[in-house]
Amino acid sequence: MRACDLADPYVSVTKDADAIEAVRLIVEQRLPGLLVTDSEGQLYAALPACDVVRTLVPGYVQEDRGLAHVIDEAHADHLCRALEGRTVADCLPVGRPFLPTADPDWTAIEIAELMARTRSPLIAVVERPADGPGRSVGVITAVRLLERLLQAARLQT
Repeated sequence: MRACDLADPYVSVTKDADAIEAVRLIVEQRLPGLLVTDSEGQLYAALPACDVVRTLVPGYVQEDRGLAHVIDEAHADHLCRALEGRTVADCLPVGRPFLPTADPDWTAIEIAELMARTRSPLIAVVERPADGPGRSVGVITAVRLLERLLQAARLQT
């Protein structure tokens, strides 16, 4: 089982896309996150849904989780308003973009190790020619990897 066999086409958005529209895409398609591209369409980052959730929680609550108990439900129900006027880039972690990638010939254990180490629910499979930018082959989600590993285990028992 190689990365190229596990990779599926996947939804991507540009880093300048509207954050609320990106959340709608995640919710409507029940995605673990999105791939983010730059203005030239090149892969730029992975945006796990948990990073979007982190964007919704005010910084002072993240610093002192006890404050979460004092925010009432009426205010908590409006957390998504924090995304109004923001872009996908605003939801990415500060600093270097996060994009775990695998080569098409990687094995399932190499992919699983990368997923475990980076705690990423999606891994971009990228073909890297020597003379140019990488080309996306697709994405492997944690669910897809587990599904294939489970199928393989059933065949051997």
